[in-house]
Amino acid sequence: MRRPIGYASVAAALVAAVAAGVVRAATPLADLAVPALGDTPPDAAAATALLACSVALAANGAYLVVSEFAVGRTTKRRAHDVRNVLRLVFGGLALAGVLGVLTDQWVGLLVSLGVVGVAITFALQQPLLSLVGWFYLVVKRPYAVGDRVQLGDVSGDVVEVDFLVTTLWEVNGPLVSTNQPSGRVVTVPNSLVLSSEAVNFAGAGSPYVYNELSVQVAYETDLEFARERMAGVAADYLGEEMGDAVDRYRDRLDETAVDLDVADGPSVNVVQRESWVELRLRYLVHHRRATRVRNALYERVLAEFNEAPDRVAFPVSRNR
Repeated sequence: MRRPIGYASVAAALVAAVAAGVVRAATPLADLAVPALGDTPPDAAAATALLACSVALAANGAYLVVSEFAVGRTTKRRAHDVRNVLRLVFGGLALAGVLGVLTDQWVGLLVSLGVVGVAITFALQQPLLSLVGWFYLVVKRPYAVGDRVQLGDVSGDVVEVDFLVTTLWEVNGPLVSTNQPSGRVVTVPNSLVLSSEAVNFAGAGSPYVYNELSVQVAYETDLEFARERMAGVAADYLGEEMGDAVDRYRDRLDETAVDLDVADGPSVNVVQRESWVELRLRYLVHHRRATRVRNALYERVLAEFNEAPDRVAFPVSRNR
């Protein structure tokens, strides 16, 4: 849909350029009693205005055509960055072209832009730092549209990455605390990625992260039995999905210098507390289903333990 509009814009640019040439070659407008614009003859002013319109229309049409062509050959997640880069490139070219046509002094224009650029650098340090952060996001891609991230103290799903800010659909925050959307939209300056940590829950292309479920039992509990049943419940519930996630996790580790032991299935660690023992079930899960899976596993583990009251005991204290 955007490509036909782009073609029409380019055609209009050609018409404007031809009209500018016709105006320059035709009878001077001053001979037709058309008032001049200051020291500029009316025909020259009209031709300059038409050329400026031609440059603007050509840049807009080229942007629409090229962006439609480029976006159609990339992924949906990458398309957002492609549009932003093309918008910046063609916008800069259009601005320089229009100013060059209006001033008719290209060398002076470039020098002026350099001087103005230095002044802007001092006056707009934070916005420019955010623009540098956007370049870093485009090149290194620590996160992209659609990822769930934590930027400083804010967590959420990336909705949009503009030149200056990243827009997040907030997760958690002061309203909720269960890895669920709060309904608020938060904008974070892109400069934050250069000065603070940026956590991507999807990692290096894998959406799976390790999660833990803690259950408190009494010292009289048969720990071997409890650990075995917890791991068995998780293995039955997660099925082959965790096996595939473990393979992907190991593939990611093989690409780095990190040497870690990755268990084939869920594991249970034991932590001693003052008046009870804490069993921590560790497993791989898709980061967007972490809360749902934890709730389901907790219900199944408690049901399994309640079926063996002679082997699993819970702390008597209510302070749990």
